[in-house]
Amino acid sequence: MAAPRWVEAINKALSHPDNKGKVIYQVATVDARNVPHVRSQVHRAFLNPEGRPDLPLLVTSTDARSPKVSQIRANQRVELAWWMEGSQDQFRISGFAHVFPSPSAPGDASRPTPIPAEAIALKTLEQQGFDWDKKRIEVFNKMNPGMRASWCAPQPPGSAIASYEEQKAWPREVPQEPESEEDKKNAETAQTNFALMLFEPVEVDWVALGIQPNRRTVFTRDGEKWNEQLVTP
Repeated sequence: MAAPRWVEAINKALSHPDNKGKVIYQVATVDARNVPHVRSQVHRAFLNPEGRPDLPLLVTSTDARSPKVSQIRANQRVELAWWMEGSQDQFRISGFAHVFPSPSAPGDASRPTPIPAEAIALKTLEQQGFDWDKKRIEVFNKMNPGMRASWCAPQPPGSAIASYEEQKAWPREVPQEPESEEDKKNAETAQTNFALMLFEPVEVDWVALGIQPNRRTVFTRDGEKWNEQLVTP
C-alpha cells in the first residue's frame, strides 16, 4: 500500500518557494439547522495509522468550546478548500472530521466527537490504540507562546463582549516552561480548552492552474485503493 498521489501533490505544492506559509485552509461544516459555516484553520501535519500510508489524515486544532465542535458532533462530514497561490494549486478535500478535546475539560466538552463506521482511517487509529491525548499535547506544545494564549479566553469563541478593552486583561503569552503561578494557571487553562482536530479525506479534487492547459483530477477512496479520474477543469 502506498500513499495516494494527492498527498505528494500537496507536499510538492507546499515546497514551492512562493507557497511559503500557505498552510491555511477553509473548513466547512453544517449545523443542526443545515446551515453551512466556514472558517480558516492551520494545517499542522499529516498523520497515518501505523502501516497504512494509504489512509492519510490532516492534523489541525480548535477550541473545544467552539461552535464547530457541536456541528461536527451532529454531522461528521466536512469539506475543506486549500488554495496555494504560488503554484496555482487548489485542493478541495471532502471527508470526516474528528475532534479530541482534553479529558479534563468540563462536562460534555471532554467528550470526543463520534467516529462513523465509514471513517476507516480514524477507526484504524482507534483499533491500534492511538494515544489521542499524547498527540493533542504534542501539537499544543509546538505552538508559539502567543498562539497558546489564544486558548485562555474566558468565554467560548463567538461569545459577545462589551468592548475590545476586555481583551487587554487576557493573557498575551503562555510560555513553554511556565515560571510563575499565573503562567502555570494560564497553561492549564489553555491546554484544557485546546482540542486536537483530524480530517480523514475520502475524496480530493485537485486543480492545477499553473499548468497550461489546466489540469484537474478527482481522487476517490475505494476500500484500500484510491481511484483517479481526470475531469474538465
